[in-house]
Amino acid sequence: MNRTQKGAWFTLGVSILILAFGAVVLRSMFAPGGRTAGVGLVRVWIWLILVFLAGGAALVHWKRRPSEVDHDERDQSIKKNAVLVSFVSLWVLLIAASIIPSFVAGDEGSIPVCLLPIINMGVFLLVMLVYSVSVLAQYKWGIKEKNHE
Repeated sequence: MNRTQKGAWFTLGVSILILAFGAVVLRSMFAPGGRTAGVGLVRVWIWLILVFLAGGAALVHWKRRPSEVDHDERDQSIKKNAVLVSFVSLWVLLIAASIIPSFVAGDEGSIPVCLLPIINMGVFLLVMLVYSVSVLAQYKWGIKEKNHE
């Protein structure tokens, strides 16, 4: 597994973990009992994320063999295609993020301003998730095509 694949797995894990963390934070924000309800679970998640980040960053930068290649032309092509797919998903998600609140709150309703950065962060994390999945899918499809030749 080269560095691009390791980075994609790391980004995939971080995106999923932070999206789950965001769901826990949102649930605790709107839980009855005030703003401090559910804070203990949030502290556990923060430690889990920090441990995952430290361990994952070490694994991404760790080389198994000195002869292991970091990247080549195929990696550059895969990254380019993944950026294109994630850019398209960014526009789709931004359009969805603009339309969905209208359906939830209605045309005359409003949403709390504190949700706007959370929506933007969710869009960013979903785009990173799409990028990682597209990188990993291209490596998987490339290996299958190579075996069938």
